[in-house]
Amino acid sequence: MTRAQQASTKQFPDWVFDGATQFQTRLRSLVQPVARRAWKFELTGFDRLPRSGAAILCPNHISFLDSALLMVLSPRNISFIGKSEYIDSWKTRWFFPKVGMIPVDRSGGEKSHAALDAAERVLRRGELFGIFPEGTRSRDGCLYKGRTGAARLAVKIGCPIFPVGITGTDLIQPPDAKAPKLFKSATITIGRPIKPERYVSAGPPEAEQHRAWREMIDEVMFEIREMTEQVYKNVYAGKSTESTAVDSVATGHVGHVSDRDNSPVTTDA
Repeated sequence: MTRAQQASTKQFPDWVFDGATQFQTRLRSLVQPVARRAWKFELTGFDRLPRSGAAILCPNHISFLDSALLMVLSPRNISFIGKSEYIDSWKTRWFFPKVGMIPVDRSGGEKSHAALDAAERVLRRGELFGIFPEGTRSRDGCLYKGRTGAARLAVKIGCPIFPVGITGTDLIQPPDAKAPKLFKSATITIGRPIKPERYVSAGPPEAEQHRAWREMIDEVMFEIREMTEQVYKNVYAGKSTESTAVDSVATGHVGHVSDRDNSPVTTDA
């Protein structure tokens, strides 16, 4: 039995789906000065983020540190999706949810509903929600085809998506590295908001909705590529049965993702 399958047999306490709380706010005030001494950051576009109200942040994903640094450097709390296996470890089962990680059961089925529902609650509270549209870390530094989960949430809630371009974090902590390297540099750029109004389908046919979601997330990926100058590959990264959990629930096709959709919102970070 895989770790994901083992996790799927467990019930998570309700509090792990709360998203970011004041604990993240307090921790940021302590960690941000330390991070700025440990590494050099070039931050652009953070003033584009709204001071209040719901928004989705969609970064590229090249390092384990991507979500952590966004949380630390952001002017507002951010809740992020993370794999439920972190809840299995005594090292992270309390800390990661407390800092805003929402666990997603990557085995699919009804248990994946909880993460999607939690993300929706975060946005309806007028907060920031972060999700990696590639669905998993890029092992080769390329930018991969985006999955449509973020677009679905944006259209449903009526909130903008902010593309986020990250470079340099893969040198601070490369994939599979156990610890970050000190005194290196990274850039984080917040792009212009992409608003769902342009992509709301005028007609009820399901195909039109899928097309609108796809066009919206493709624009997100285009903006990320412009910011990071990554090589773009028009295929999904890390495609596997473990990475097809939540978005199948989003369309009501539990346990199945069609070729047309195939857009999980899970991540291995």
